Amino acid sequence: MTTAAWWHCFSGIAGDMALASLVDAGADIDEVVAGLRQLPVDGWRLQADRTTKSGLAATRLNIEVDNAHNGTARPWSAVRQIIEDATGLADRVRQRSLTVFSGLAAAEARLHDVPLDDVHFHEVGGVDAILDIVGTCLALEALDVGEVHSSPVALGTGTVRSQHGLLPNPAPAVVELLAGAPVYGTSHGLELTTPTGAALLAGLAVSFGPLPPMKVTGSGYGAGTADLPGVANVVQVVIGDLEPLAPVPVDRFEDLVVVETNVDDVTGEVLAHTVASLLGAGAVDAWLVPMVAKKGRPGYVVCALCAPLLVADLTRVLAVETGTLGVRHHSVQRWAAARRTVSVEVEGVPVRVKAGPYRAKAEYDDCARAAVELGLPVAEVARRAESAATGRLLAPVE
Repeated sequence: MTTAAWWHCFSGIAGDMALASLVDAGADIDEVVAGLRQLPVDGWRLQADRTTKSGLAATRLNIEVDNAHNGTARPWSAVRQIIEDATGLADRVRQRSLTVFSGLAAAEARLHDVPLDDVHFHEVGGVDAILDIVGTCLALEALDVGEVHSSPVALGTGTVRSQHGLLPNPAPAVVELLAGAPVYGTSHGLELTTPTGAALLAGLAVSFGPLPPMKVTGSGYGAGTADLPGVANVVQVVIGDLEPLAPVPVDRFEDLVVVETNVDDVTGEVLAHTVASLLGAGAVDAWLVPMVAKKGRPGYVVCALCAPLLVADLTRVLAVETGTLGVRHHSVQRWAAARRTVSVEVEGVPVRVKAGPYRAKAEYDDCARAAVELGLPVAEVARRAESAATGRLLAPVE
């Protein structure tokens, strides 16, 4: 059973509000703080307090940062190093945190027309923003959240002030990060959704829409600092187990990008590692295509499919891993069929099975692990898992 978190962003979302909502839903604040202490960043204190917004009880997060440790513009490489150096973080926490900041860096690179490695975070490079993002990922881990979902996102109007000067509201980074997600404007002249909040949604949410079918196990409310007329300035989070018998979301058409390069001087072992690295960096899919290169040399086209926000990151992976001197990318539209993943047991060993409208398939890594534990062929484990999942997934297509 997959545990999911759904953020209801009817008053927008900010990093501190997201973290506060998860604490309000039951994430242990002491566990979150202990995880944040793994970061090589000093001079901060974090406290969660109770408050009310429009009569609704909520948790408010207070982060105090010494002046000597905050307000510094940090390059993306420095923020990445801070997270990578926190060796005590769980792998999923580290990967989620890097994914969020990676998307933010890509958005900033496009907005300011600079290379990715030259991006400097201003407000979102401060200690408080780093704590908000990593802390949210720690709180998700504390609640064992496997999937993040979100409602359509409310945005404010007017202008906001930043270190770059006066900017439109919603801020350019917010618009860039939420491209493709359902958003709507309000008459509130406040920054309802901040770049940090938008980056969390862009990096973590697997869908935007109504509350997905689930068995609710908890909920929480994270308060913003301002009071809004006629509406509670909070973000709501609902925690629950995704309901395997319920219909999955409808099919989607997605605007994605194919990133690719030709190589004719790279070994098979390096190519296999490159494909794994592309997937680890957030690619939706990655593959190799045999080809005949110039002068009759055998070679490969190394390809990856990704969201537009990750083009710069995957370009860097291709360059670093293969040594290529050129990378192409082009936009594509992908039809994504409705699917559901459930966990079944084969002689007591859990195996995940994914199904779309036309077939069900057991996850290979799970089957391989179970095959070793049970002394069975991988194909037999897969057959048993897929048989056990019958009737628990999508209804047959008529």
